[in-house]
Amino acid sequence: MEMVNLKVNGIPVSVPKGSTILEAARKAGVEIPTLCFMKDKNEIGACRICVVEATGARGLVTACVYPVTEGMEVQTNTAKVQKARKTTLELILSTHDKKCLSCPRSTNCELQKLCLEYGVDEGAFDGYKPVYELETTTAHLVRDNNKCILCRRCVAACQEQYVSVIGANDRGIDTAIGTPFRLDLNNVPCISCGQCTAVCPTGALVEKDDTDKIWEALADPTKHVVVQTAPSIRATLGECFGMPIGSNVEGKMVAALRRLGFDKVFDTDFAADLTIVEEANELVERIKNGGTLPMITSCSPGWVKFCEYYYPDMLAHLSSCKSPQQMAGAVIKTYYAEKAGIDAKDIVSVSVMPCTAKKFEIGRPDQSAAGVPDVDIAITTRELARMIDRAGLKFTALPDEEFDSPLGEDTGAAVIFGATGGVMEAAVRTANAWLNGATEAINLEAVRGTMGLKTATVNVGGTDLKVAVASGAGAAKYVMDQLKAGNPQGWGFIEIMGCPGGCVNGGGQPIQPQYVRDTVDLKAVRAKALYDQDAAMTLRMSHESPVIKTLYSEWYDGFGGHKAHHDLHTTYVERKKY
Repeated sequence: MEMVNLKVNGIPVSVPKGSTILEAARKAGVEIPTLCFMKDKNEIGACRICVVEATGARGLVTACVYPVTEGMEVQTNTAKVQKARKTTLELILSTHDKKCLSCPRSTNCELQKLCLEYGVDEGAFDGYKPVYELETTTAHLVRDNNKCILCRRCVAACQEQYVSVIGANDRGIDTAIGTPFRLDLNNVPCISCGQCTAVCPTGALVEKDDTDKIWEALADPTKHVVVQTAPSIRATLGECFGMPIGSNVEGKMVAALRRLGFDKVFDTDFAADLTIVEEANELVERIKNGGTLPMITSCSPGWVKFCEYYYPDMLAHLSSCKSPQQMAGAVIKTYYAEKAGIDAKDIVSVSVMPCTAKKFEIGRPDQSAAGVPDVDIAITTRELARMIDRAGLKFTALPDEEFDSPLGEDTGAAVIFGATGGVMEAAVRTANAWLNGATEAINLEAVRGTMGLKTATVNVGGTDLKVAVASGAGAAKYVMDQLKAGNPQGWGFIEIMGCPGGCVNGGGQPIQPQYVRDTVDLKAVRAKALYDQDAAMTLRMSHESPVIKTLYSEWYDGFGGHKAHHDLHTTYVERKKY
């Protein structure tokens, strides 16, 4: 590999030919500020915050796209550079709605941080300022173009997800990010994944906040308010309180939820175990009865919505199983309600999810096992963190507590649901036990990792089964196109997650600055916390869960029964793209 030698602020550095000044600076330990840049996704040099001085260049150049040359000397922090960045920030602020005190991104806003560092005058360029109405037509997010800085990171994220339902409209000072033909967001094929909210550097894109509904329910003495938390939340919530990425905060999370006032704190993991045994049973029935194969998992509402929009002719491949969130809600309002002697109508079922699409999912049809919604309110990891802050809880100082029994008991197979490949590995563990008589949980390394597509061949009941794991809608598109082409790979079972890397990288997970997203593999570090917990658990196969055994012996009368199908399965609909 041909290398290029240069100096950044006098620091010698050697990088591969074709590298940018930004890459060279990072290797030299120098951080150049950026706003529009996303590594490998949005390298457009548009915001001009990353300008630097470099020998051989005419004037200031954008570090994120300008290539290095042999012997180049780069200065990243001269008076000229600082003045240019400050002026650019002041120009951005000239059309920015500066309501920082009430913005959910306050203190975690990349624009706010830079403006503070460069001592900007927020009124330096007062003048014409476009005014936009809030976009609130979807269940999962709010778009406030008054806070948009036109970095186009959201556009790049949407493009990576294949759907590309947003882009730049108009020109000049009237340029605004929106949908084709300026349609409402709920009238375009958005899959509600929320990846745009995770990369937005300001408060222009945020999840729709439903925490006030929870505070109201908690204050109502006539309501029994229960909460469930998804597998991945324990591996990400700590980031909101300054803890290292990948910290497992399960015990502190449970303690915080109790102190917020929830009557019961349950673990969605028990429903992940339930999902595995239901999916396994469904797969066996399809194989025996000539059902549609390959079967594809249905845990991710973003993926399900993607299939309904873009591959409606292939919905028969989807497992009819509800997601773990909805299965948990169904069990809470049927089995738990009867055992506790509480009318399902008096239960407020709350979920804490990594995914903004879960807000959409709770309103889907055929999600009401007890005649009322399985889940009433779905919030993201970020919303839970704001509730903890509002309650004045010192999260890092809380003791570790355990989930409430019995709907807080789980297996390692359920824990790894939060990582791409986790559902497949959990399913293969149970299939291996049921059909091969295995007593030890296998580690299916072939489907671990953060790649968009992983494939493997596993022996199930003496037969080699080819499986595929895809995460992110772009990878999902590839898999579905292969199926439409006749499934030349011969896949028999497929796991698909709507977000790249799975739930640990969901659109509702903690916001990390783009510099961190560019330099740390968040997906891998967060997933490691889940795999570590799985490895340390005694029970690591879903069918071994005592909760699952109890449910099927006391409530569902065995696998494949009518009651289980009524409560735990659902249907899908074809959606028109426009």
